[in-house]
Amino acid sequence: MTARAPYPLRLRRRAAWEDQRPTWRAAGPALIAEALARATARTAGNWYVLAGSADIAAGRPFGRTVGGVEVVAWRDRAGRLLAGQGACPHLGAPLKDSRVRCGRLLCHWHGLALDGRPFAGWEPFPAHDDGVLAWVRLDGLGGEEPLAAPPVPARPGPAGTLHSVFTGTGRCEPADVVANRLDPWHGAWFHPYSFVDLTVVADAPDRLAVDVSFRVAGRAVVPVRAVFTAPGPRTVTMLIEEGEGRGSVVETHATPLGPGPDGAPRTAVIEAVVATSHRPGFALARAAAPLARPLMRAAAARLWRDDLAYAERRWALRERGAFPG
Repeated sequence: MTARAPYPLRLRRRAAWEDQRPTWRAAGPALIAEALARATARTAGNWYVLAGSADIAAGRPFGRTVGGVEVVAWRDRAGRLLAGQGACPHLGAPLKDSRVRCGRLLCHWHGLALDGRPFAGWEPFPAHDDGVLAWVRLDGLGGEEPLAAPPVPARPGPAGTLHSVFTGTGRCEPADVVANRLDPWHGAWFHPYSFVDLTVVADAPDRLAVDVSFRVAGRAVVPVRAVFTAPGPRTVTMLIEEGEGRGSVVETHATPLGPGPDGAPRTAVIEAVVATSHRPGFALARAAAPLARPLMRAAAARLWRDDLAYAERRWALRERGAFPG
């Protein structure tokens, strides 16, 4: 690919979905499995993505079960993220349903007050807010050597960026989500409404470079080069390396939730899009962030409707010993 063009849009010839080049030979099951094995062997220092930063608002608690561990999170008076065990140590009340007053979490059953420090048998968990995502460290769950801070992937600086966070849930394990993201070959076949003309131009270990065009409308597309990497056991990033939006990042984080009512595992996909652009009009998009973010989340939701079906199918086949990979 070449440097940024003055106008990002291109018009492509009309082509039928079935006439595109098959990618199944290139998408070798062993290749994907080896990339997945390398990714899952990496460490995250027991840090898990809990939610988007904006999902944990001042004045109310947020609750999520991570790997079967009940977690409650809230913000103190200064806006600092606090987290800890989600059951009240007194009689087990769900603290996610409690109240936050003046930065303290007040149990709604009997009024036990928590300020983020150990108290009355309640224990905090290390928490970190990177400005886009909220993280929690669960040493008992991860069993790794703890890290003082989470391994936040490299992103463009916050000045001049626009970000949004999508969250979805699938009946699968984190590895199934990561495997989906380490298979870019499926993009134009499985998501023809979003991607066309996809070619994997480099599949070196731990770096998948893809030339692809994002569909805008009709024949109008925007070509880019995207690079996929897996910096951690539950994280895959996509960096726009060349073309429109160069420097933009999509971070996909897979957080295990624990078994659902049917006993099958559930995984949360928490995906952050951190967009940037040199185009003058991007400043307008940033100014209209409250309108732009729902559109960004809707686009992610459409893709993940399909990709979670992929991950769920992969898990179901693995569960009954029928997965061909």
